[in-house]
Amino acid sequence: MMLKDYIKASQQKMTEQISNFYTPSGIQVYFKDQMHDTSIDVERVVADLEKRVPQHLTDEVEMIIISHFQEFEDRDINAFYKDGALHISNIQSDEEDILDDMIHEAAHAAEEAYGYEIYGDSKIKDEFLRKRMHLYNILWKMGFKAPKSIFLEIEYDQEFDEFLFKDVGYDTMGEAITGLFINAYAATSLREYFATGFTDFYLQPNDHSFLKKTSPALYEKLLLLHNLDKIN
Repeated sequence: MMLKDYIKASQQKMTEQISNFYTPSGIQVYFKDQMHDTSIDVERVVADLEKRVPQHLTDEVEMIIISHFQEFEDRDINAFYKDGALHISNIQSDEEDILDDMIHEAAHAAEEAYGYEIYGDSKIKDEFLRKRMHLYNILWKMGFKAPKSIFLEIEYDQEFDEFLFKDVGYDTMGEAITGLFINAYAATSLREYFATGFTDFYLQPNDHSFLKKTSPALYEKLLLLHNLDKIN
């Protein structure tokens, strides 16, 4: 029995040594659960993340944890940032899907380090609220009537989220936000407006034309953040 336990523990240790790793910048990648799709090369994805996003924007990220957290079920999400760690679902469609999640949550980490630089001059907030009011008018004309006050709230609100995606619905939202937001999730809060723009900026590094046209103030801010280490 002891020999069996020893072999099992040794195998587990070997698996951990193979799976868990540190990136060149010092981020620990820890597999609390293995990927469902074992063909996804997480090490390659993380290397791509560090290649795309400047290190000064990921300095707050100490760890990437791959697992299935209860919060994913509770909030209907598959990634979140908390306490210096990117919590990423081990259930992903492909490598582009998990890269999208990592970049998006890295945006929330960047908010911790550069909150004043991002929001201090209110340019992104003003642009976001102008778009929210356009959305309010569009949805009102389409027959989806909700108090104007909830469109003026910049923080995430579960009730507003349910109004957009359950009452209005994904298909109608897709139509309503055309040319207004880069995607429907960007309309849910100011922080998600920033994070979705950040994600698009680094997922589409060679073509920022859509983001620049749709959200010019956000684009200019992302450009500033990208080059902030050169300025300083």
